[in-house]
Amino acid sequence: MRLRDIPITAWIGIAGIALAFIFAIFAPWIAPYGEGEIVAGVWEPMGDIYLLGTDNLGRDLLSRVIYGARTTLFVALAATIISFSLGILLSFTAAVSRGIIDTVFSRFNDLMMSIPTLIFALVVLAVLPQSLLILILVMAVLDSTRVYRLGRAVALDVAVMEFVEAAKLRGEGRLWIIFREILPNTLSPLLAEFGLRFAFSILFLSTLSFLGLGIQPPAADWGGMVKDNKDGIIFGIPAALVPGGAIAALAVCVNLVVDWLLKRTSSLKGGRGDA
Repeated sequence: MRLRDIPITAWIGIAGIALAFIFAIFAPWIAPYGEGEIVAGVWEPMGDIYLLGTDNLGRDLLSRVIYGARTTLFVALAATIISFSLGILLSFTAAVSRGIIDTVFSRFNDLMMSIPTLIFALVVLAVLPQSLLILILVMAVLDSTRVYRLGRAVALDVAVMEFVEAAKLRGEGRLWIIFREILPNTLSPLLAEFGLRFAFSILFLSTLSFLGLGIQPPAADWGGMVKDNKDGIIFGIPAALVPGGAIAALAVCVNLVVDWLLKRTSSLKGGRGDA
């Protein structure tokens, strides 16, 4: 793959994602003010001093958005990595093992998917102590059910191919077959799905924060910032639209990259045969 073959839409998505990660990594040096520092009156308008204005407590919105990128990206990325690790491991194990293991894993996954995700998350987070680790684990477990469905589908396609059968005849173990035979040949669709799951995690985290069960104050989080400033919309104050726009922009950028990855994927088996 050559750089000039990457479409402009994908470059826009890559640039947007890179900018968000730069904000997240270098937030203390980029942000004009501290994460929770009160610098002016409530809902000051946009201007030269406060580029995006202030929020409902008089904190600089630009600084809050920059710090919010750190929290939002960290939680969403951590949840996505854990969900993918869990979903792929279980789905590939089911596809290779078949029989009773495949049946038990698949029926349990169907049971988990039959429960509305948001309702299940709200119930669990309301019962358990509110901490960042529990939030990440709850998001990861719920999202892993979707990863399992795709992982099992692509793994079953590859598991019946000759090189996998040859590995079984050589006496290779399940882990060898999963990580050396099946995984390299399913990377393209899995990478595209990773991007989609990451975008979903950003939106899901923002939803939980808006409902009060996600990132807890005073930590900056884009969904929580929309909740804090939503009352200002009644008075024509756009403070809630700033973090909302950041959520939408990041989700669009991720989807632009995912669309490009999907177009490069000619089939579900995307590993060895690709140039």
